[in-house]
Amino acid sequence: MAAHSKRYDEANGQVDREKLYPVAEALDLLQSLPAAKFNESVDVAVRLGVDPKHADQMVRGAIVLPHGTGRETRILVFAKGEKEEEARAAGADYVGGDDLAAKIQNDGWMDFDRVIATPDMMGVVGKLGRVLGPRGLMPNPKLGTVTPDVGRAVAEQKSGKVEYRVDKTGIVHCSIGMRSFESGQLLDNLGALIDAIGKAKPATTKGTYMKSITVSTTMGPGLWIEPGSALALQAD
Repeated sequence: MAAHSKRYDEANGQVDREKLYPVAEALDLLQSLPAAKFNESVDVAVRLGVDPKHADQMVRGAIVLPHGTGRETRILVFAKGEKEEEARAAGADYVGGDDLAAKIQNDGWMDFDRVIATPDMMGVVGKLGRVLGPRGLMPNPKLGTVTPDVGRAVAEQKSGKVEYRVDKTGIVHCSIGMRSFESGQLLDNLGALIDAIGKAKPATTKGTYMKSITVSTTMGPGLWIEPGSALALQAD
């Protein structure tokens, strides 16, 4: 195992690994730790009491964070005619059809972060499943990325829409902003995410749903959050 940096060790020394932090205290501490040389993202990991192997216990969704992600999102839209113009007007970075599909298939072009498509273009997009699917980029009606309302979809993505999905170990990983955010902004974003995950609770889930929550920066140690203090954000 590679040795941690001096900065990481210093940050880790300021964290009580046995403590469950109240959510506001955790975020304040996170931002006070020694920083990396770039603006790190602030990431959340929520361990759920679900078994993702069962389709009826899959937790997945999308939400527009109140204060965005702090990152510029490059949007690719598959559309034609009036919808192509609508997408461009909304700020899409790339808009097209067969030409862009060929560029992805033949040239390995992947200079985008999200893919949106109108329903009539899914015949074209479907051929890219083996490329887009493993990267989590395949448009999906449930996530609002297959829609005739491409203008709204682009606007949402540009304003900070994030997707979350439980992995095979039962954990949801999601970014809630950047280290440069104010603590209150991170708190609002975390509250919105916890609320969304809470509402996505499968009916077949038994026992404790949210088992643990940790927050960390890209290059920093994780802090355990008191589940109760995080869940209380749903009422704010």
